Amino acid sequence: RQRWRLDGRALRKLPLHMGLVVTEEEPSYADMASLVVWCMAVGISYVSVYDHNGIFKRNNSRLMDEILKQQQELLGLDCSKYTVEFANQDQADQVLNCQSTLKVLSPEDGKADIIKAAQNFCQLVAQQQRTHTDLDVNVLDNLLSSTNGFPDPDLVLKFGPVDSTLGFLPWHIRLTEIISLPSHVNISYEDFFSALHHYASCEQRWGK
Repeated sequence: RQRWRLDGRALRKLPLHMGLVVTEEEPSYADMASLVVWCMAVGISYVSVYDHNGIFKRNNSRLMDEILKQQQELLGLDCSKYTVEFANQDQADQVLNCQSTLKVLSPEDGKADIIKAAQNFCQLVAQQQRTHTDLDVNVLDNLLSSTNGFPDPDLVLKFGPVDSTLGFLPWHIRLTEIISLPSHVNISYEDFFSALHHYASCEQRWGK
């Protein structure tokens, strides 16, 4: 536990928001929970979990139970220091005195959310509450419900053989560093931290 805290502090930079994207057909709740708890332990404030079939989102209570279990097993008595807000779109949020915030996303939170935001903006224009010249990046960001209150991801860990993020937040990852790993199943902390170390050492030019 002490090592995880020190690891997070030792990195030159740490992502504020990390996306965990699973492109494999069989998601592992236990391994995803470990990844989330490691993110919390090293000091990452926002975590998004995504699979292209929406399995984690449909079974978010099962994932939350596994996260709480992993917190106890991995952090022991320290787990109260690493509580998480489980922000869910489908039902009332479960808030546990959060230090980290978790969102579980599915494809409907990607392109479909952009379409819904565009429709909402058009309705505002029709109701003369907005004009078409008001539309800009910040306005669209505010209309998107899937990432309300979340910054754009700094880093995405993509798991699986597919060379695509398969619809994960297409509007938000234009400046995101994406690191591919073979699988999230049986992933080790060493693999996770190696990806963080790679992110910390990379130079981001922000399109320049």
